[in-house]
Amino acid sequence: MSSAVLTVRTDRDRSLRRRHPWIFSGAVERVHGSAEAGDVVEVRTPKGEFLAWAAYNPHSQIVARVWSFDHDQAVDETLVADRIETAVARRDGLWASTNSARLVFAESDLVPGLIADRYGSTVVIEVTAASSERWIDTITATLARLPGVESVYERSDLDVRSREGLAQRSGLRAGSEPPEFIELVEGGIRLLVDVRNGHKTGFYLDQRDNREALRTTVSPGERVLNVFAYTGAFSVVAAVAGATDVVAIDSSGPSLALAAKNLGINGFGPATTAATMLEADAFTELRTLRDRGERFDVIILDPPKLANSSRPEQLNRSTRAYKDINLLAFKLLSPGGRLMTFSCSGAVSDDLFQKVVAGAALDTQREAVIERHLHQSSDHPIHLAVPETSYLKGLICRVID
Repeated sequence: MSSAVLTVRTDRDRSLRRRHPWIFSGAVERVHGSAEAGDVVEVRTPKGEFLAWAAYNPHSQIVARVWSFDHDQAVDETLVADRIETAVARRDGLWASTNSARLVFAESDLVPGLIADRYGSTVVIEVTAASSERWIDTITATLARLPGVESVYERSDLDVRSREGLAQRSGLRAGSEPPEFIELVEGGIRLLVDVRNGHKTGFYLDQRDNREALRTTVSPGERVLNVFAYTGAFSVVAAVAGATDVVAIDSSGPSLALAAKNLGINGFGPATTAATMLEADAFTELRTLRDRGERFDVIILDPPKLANSSRPEQLNRSTRAYKDINLLAFKLLSPGGRLMTFSCSGAVSDDLFQKVVAGAALDTQREAVIERHLHQSSDHPIHLAVPETSYLKGLICRVID
């Protein structure tokens, strides 16, 4: 730890006292001493009262991220390794049903700026802040020591790193190169994951519980539309549940090609399920389906993040987009049809999202009820003091008219 002291402004320490771990630039009164990005500094009030040990980054709007609120806690390699090992141990109950899970979820696991996802024998990491960048060697070594791990692969190729003054980076960090595709097993289904080129670390592990919810939502013989399908995980689940017609829409041809492979390795071909892959803009294709008078029993809407901040202009644009796709989905639902709809935008609250979906139903003059609220899976825990760690929300709505 450095000898530098970061002093927060008078009356700007409330969030820290409530254990929120971020210090924004506007809350900083001064920094006394020399500190570089990633250095651990002592955080104090103007009266000299200790508040926390935090990783400093003068290049970021979040100037410091807290490692510990305990004055006697040393922030060192041992602490970082212990926190990773503790986070991994908390996931022990998941391995009976899957070979893949999020091992470390940043601030929710008290390792600020680190995401670590395990796919079989490969661990993929994202380092999003200088707080974890400083300890990258310790992080790599700790994850590489986990039983059964053969590869630690980095996917720190994120735009957010530029806001931290960090260059993008990806590649093998430890062990052997992972295969082109890693087979994820989840609740009896098989899915191929591309950790080098796939979204995020290669897959959306945060939807695990919601994929299981879809399994109980789809009935045999039904027609399912999967919008923003990516590599078709929801499509496979729908087929497993007995859907005889699954239509997947995505703008990425390679993603849809992998979706077709995922259906195939689970035993679903032309003789069992009519699977249609539509490479198209989702907003445009939904209108085309509407104009053709198509109807579906179940529709899944899982768009990418549409709101990158809570600024009014961002929220206005995103809520218009959310309403647009949900309105089109309600028009495409058969009587009694179910809509599974999501937002992964942390800036869009659960309440706001529900209001948007309700407005879409109202504008289509369809009566609908919420049968279930959906959230991120349990290996993406929500820290009670850090609302930003809650980002994924969803609804299962049933048309009752």
